[in-house]
Amino acid sequence: MSRIEDNLTIVGNLRVAGTSAFAGASGIARSDLTQESLTLFLLSPETWRIHDNMDALLGDPPVGGAGNDDLGIVSGTYGTGVPSIQTGDNKAAGSVTKYARQTVQLPANYVAGQTVSVRLHAGMIMTVASSTATVDVEAYKSDNEAAVDGADLCATSAASCNSLTFADLDFTITPTALNPGDVLDIRIAIATNDAATATAVIGCIGLAALLCDTKG
Repeated sequence: MSRIEDNLTIVGNLRVAGTSAFAGASGIARSDLTQESLTLFLLSPETWRIHDNMDALLGDPPVGGAGNDDLGIVSGTYGTGVPSIQTGDNKAAGSVTKYARQTVQLPANYVAGQTVSVRLHAGMIMTVASSTATVDVEAYKSDNEAAVDGADLCATSAASCNSLTFADLDFTITPTALNPGDVLDIRIAIATNDAATATAVIGCIGLAALLCDTKG
């Protein structure tokens, strides 16, 4: 077996036809890995909860618009539809805002202080609202002692979702004091304002996700 007792520099490609082994290798530190931008972590519909009753999962979308401030989950018919978060029919209900909430832990491979955002893929089902329809995000860092640590971290204002064509709407989370393992208390909202539309006006979030910069 050939042995090289000095540093070896290879210019170009190296092809190993057999098995390679590295003596004395102690692993690669996470900090030495290449950073990946905006890795997506799904916040699935069934993980969201009633915003002011966190021991309860979302139920069916409420009927009657303004009579309830909770978003609901629609299962969809298996094979043709998938679960989504919806407002229920808000036609002719005036100004209505409905919420859902969950706590989310930043992953272990999140890079401290780097980009964090919440993405809502949102739009309208059946008919757009006669006035406006928006989605919004609020996010607070937990102090791990049943209170928040600081103010709302979401730096992006409510965004219009008043279209039958769904779109990705990204909400920037201020990352300055964020670290791997931090817990965020996130509340999402769909607000509709409809005066007298005859057909169903339903706000929908087809996908919610946390995006953050990671290594490994």
